[in-house]
Amino acid sequence: MTATLLRTAGELHARVRHGRRAVVMTMGALHEGHATLIRRARALVPDGEVVVTVFVNPLQFGEGEDLDRYPRTLDADLEVAGRAGADAVFAPSAEEVYPGGAPQVRISAGPMGAVLEGASRPGHFDGMLTVVAKLLHLTRPDLALYGQKDAQQLALIRRMARDLNFGVEIVGVPTVREEDGLALSSRNRYLSPPERRTALALSQALFAGQDRHAAQEALRARAREVPATHARAEALSALGESRAAADAHAVSLAAPGSPAAVRAAARLVLDDAARLDPPLELDYLALVDPADFAEVGDDHTGEAVLAVAARVGATRLIDNVPLTFGAAS
Repeated sequence: MTATLLRTAGELHARVRHGRRAVVMTMGALHEGHATLIRRARALVPDGEVVVTVFVNPLQFGEGEDLDRYPRTLDADLEVAGRAGADAVFAPSAEEVYPGGAPQVRISAGPMGAVLEGASRPGHFDGMLTVVAKLLHLTRPDLALYGQKDAQQLALIRRMARDLNFGVEIVGVPTVREEDGLALSSRNRYLSPPERRTALALSQALFAGQDRHAAQEALRARAREVPATHARAEALSALGESRAAADAHAVSLAAPGSPAAVRAAARLVLDDAARLDPPLELDYLALVDPADFAEVGDDHTGEAVLAVAARVGATRLIDNVPLTFGAAS
């Protein structure tokens, strides 16, 4: 399948629409993660239209970041998009998106855009939301899909759509990983073989935190199922389940501490990676509430995101995993 290349909003608006339109926004250099988004879009609108946008947005690159270095591979992108099921690729120029130059009126990301990625990259989320708002207006979709790897970005887009009454459904798609666990990113191509080995610590740290969380939640479930009474413990022991009884009793008496333990498990992996050659330079490790990206306390129940950002050599990478704590799990 070949995707039609469109350069202007006029060309896109002239297309006859059949069914619903789904949009996948990218900055190009498409890889399997993007292809997964496109295939998911195709599945959601089997009789509709899938449009992929390719636009390297200058507003979301800060001073000293890699705007000029960012890969531009439009011919290859057209092939990837077409094979994955896209009907059209909308690849506008900067003049098409920002006629007259950089816009004076922009979207503000607010408090949620000032932490984590926002603190490390000031102005990034304002620029991201501004171009997303413009592209939503230009492409006029019924639904738009974004990867969960950029969890803070996804949360902000959802908040913008809700707060500003955008008539579009925002769909999050799970992170796609390479066989070794590294989250797919266009920036992975910058890593040398030794740097890539170090970069694996990001996903390994998240998986360590995820494993610790799963073990603790299993113990909590066991504690709820096994009342902390001496008679019950003796009965379980008689069945060869003394370890289960002891664990359940201990957890039932302990104050909630899962978030701290999850952070600690992930931090151990990252601390080890800081001593590698080349070293991993940690930007942040955070366990946050996806509603506002504030750090969760040890009494937190419900959804959370364990997120990490770090540099390996000259390349900055991010990753995250979703978790659910306590009664909501």
